[in-house]
This record gives sequence, structure tokens and C-alpha cells, in this order.
Amino acid sequence: MPPETCPNCGADVPRHARACPECGADERTGWSDRTDADGLDLPDGEFNYDEFVEKEFGRSPKPTGLPWFWWVVAIAALLAFLALFVFRR
Repeated sequence: MPPETCPNCGADVPRHARACPECGADERTGWSDRTDADGLDLPDGEFNYDEFVEKEFGRSPKPTGLPWFWWVVAIAALLAFLALFVFRR
């Protein structure tokens, strides 16, 4: 049984239709090459993803964090592990 509206073009699909009367999409063949996707609000061919992300989320600086802190933690953990290994004997 077909959907009430075509997931490809948004046209109304009759109840017992085997394919969308507008774009030709059907269950067996999938998306039609003759798709008319004007009603789907898709970006045009000149879509710039980086510009979209900056518009939606703003431009924020990269988090600086404390990378030296993690080096100190790693070295301290390594020294503690070595001390346990050496003094355990």
C-alpha cells in the first residue's frame, strides 16, 4: 500500500497507485530520476555547508583548554605506575 503523500515530491498518491503520479517514485525502484523536489525545502546546488554551520551556530573560538595539564597528569600517572612496579618487589 503506497503512502498518502509521496516521500519524494510531496504529491498526493491515490490509494491503490503503484507509483507516484507526479515523479514516478515507487517501492520497487526507489527515487525517480525525474524528481521535482521544489516542495521539500532542500538547499540549492550552491549550498555552502560551512556558511550554514556558522549561520546556525555562530562562530565560536576553539576551546583552548589546558593541554599541558593533561601531559602533567599522564607523566604523574606513569611515574606512579613505575613506582608501584619497582617498589612492589
